[in-house]
Amino acid sequence: MSSDADTRGSLAGRRVLITRDRPGELGRMLGERGADVVHVPLIETADPADGGVALAAALGNLSDHDWLVVTSAVGAERVGNAAKQHPGVALAAVGTATARVLADRAGRPIDVVPDRQIAVDLAEALNVRLRGAHVSILLAQADRAPETLADLLRAAGHDVTVVTAYSTHLRVPDPMLLNDIDALVLASGSAATSWVAALGTEAPPIVVVIGPTTAKVARELGLKVTAVAADHSLTGLVEAVERQFIPHPPE
Repeated sequence: MSSDADTRGSLAGRRVLITRDRPGELGRMLGERGADVVHVPLIETADPADGGVALAAALGNLSDHDWLVVTSAVGAERVGNAAKQHPGVALAAVGTATARVLADRAGRPIDVVPDRQIAVDLAEALNVRLRGAHVSILLAQADRAPETLADLLRAAGHDVTVVTAYSTHLRVPDPMLLNDIDALVLASGSAATSWVAALGTEAPPIVVVIGPTTAKVARELGLKVTAVAADHSLTGLVEAVERQFIPHPPE
């Protein structure tokens, strides 16, 4: 006989808060497991401070580059049309959700997508694909994105041009939205930073993060991290949330 959890999902009855700009794949995956997904975006996106002038100029010269790399779905949306117009430029995306958006806009498959959605793995996957060749890369990302990926690619000998694809702004949610939340899911260090900036170090009883970099940021800011996904991907993140609610047998 199957249990209620088997029938309704491993997260049935659990209220799980996500802070991404859009629920996207993470929200869908949690919902499929029965979670009551509470979407409280802490960041809103807008045009870059220059109105997109630098981005337009960089994309206008996209053929000068060998690769176009994006690190978010929002960035993929903003460069996808240019990628479609320049089929000779190879494409890389930091994760499956971003790759899906970019592939849809560009009308072609993405050449490199790492298994784990972190900058180190994207840089490594690109270097494996390039086999020691040094190339010209246009990296499109948010205004507040860390320089980690650009630094790693430059250290490998590539010519990297970074362009701001969009800007991000903090949103402060109504604290009432946070009542009765079972778990908070943080999919990036910037999400942890935004949480503390908007709400301080108070958090739901369970805080699950996507990887060690996010965990380090969260802990340095004073958040108590309950679990870190072993597989630093959305799938690994959801599995880590599930594990928090698996009953442990009595000793």
